[in-house]
Amino acid sequence: MQEISILKQAIPFVRRFKGSLFVLKFGGEAIRTQDALDRLCEDISFLHDVGIRVIIVHGGGKQVTELEGKLGAESRFVAGRRVTSPESLEALKMVLAGKLNIELVATLQGMGMKAIGLSGVSCGIINATKRPPKKVTGSDEVVDFGEVGDIQSVDKTILESLLAQGCIPVVSPLAADRDGRILNVNADVAAAKIASSFPAEKLLLMSDTQGVMTDLNDPTSMISQLDATQAREAIRQGIIKGGMIPKVEMGLGALEAGVNSVHILSATEPNTLLLEIFTESGCGTMLIPG
Repeated sequence: MQEISILKQAIPFVRRFKGSLFVLKFGGEAIRTQDALDRLCEDISFLHDVGIRVIIVHGGGKQVTELEGKLGAESRFVAGRRVTSPESLEALKMVLAGKLNIELVATLQGMGMKAIGLSGVSCGIINATKRPPKKVTGSDEVVDFGEVGDIQSVDKTILESLLAQGCIPVVSPLAADRDGRILNVNADVAAAKIASSFPAEKLLLMSDTQGVMTDLNDPTSMISQLDATQAREAIRQGIIKGGMIPKVEMGLGALEAGVNSVHILSATEPNTLLLEIFTESGCGTMLIPG
């Protein structure tokens, strides 16, 4: 009977979101095995089948680090951000625009969806400029992040065309500058900028964190909903801290651009995507304007 109850909860949400656009971002932890990839694509298939339009932006940091090790390249991170050497960029191109992208597209198509693999370079979707050396938050160190780009603009033309044809665009977070120089861009930022350019109904940021928690060691301390004012106050008070701060700030920027809600949820637990969208209680943290 629990399944029937959940189904009844879902019906109003299905009606409400039919025809809406969701931008879904996840990293390599969500698709680390074929079983995990299959489960996530099954959830995406449900969204597609009930008439929700989907754009996927995917990372793959763990897989990139593994390949760097095999190639003898050193992985370096500062404040959680990858320093992208020319060797690292080669690994990023092979993993993000190659292996992971094509495996994701193939799995979606195997489940009956029309999916197309792209990068931010494709048709100039993401225009970026090379990030200059800059100070890292909380430190006086000036860091050169290498072949890393800061997004300047998004051209949604090709994405609109593909969505109109019933396709699911699958975008890897590589970009190019005006001269064609390929740059690594943050996948969360890429997803937020793409969602903002439409704007989308929802931006869903899936990672290895289940949401915003007041105590990182206590999963029951998760905050299910925050409006923009509450979120900014939680950052000021130190309730939101560390790597969650830039994720929430990106979400707030998307809300300001017209995205109706931003969701932060786990990519590693099964069916979290459907539970967050189609049940009253959800399973992550929802950010809303206010």
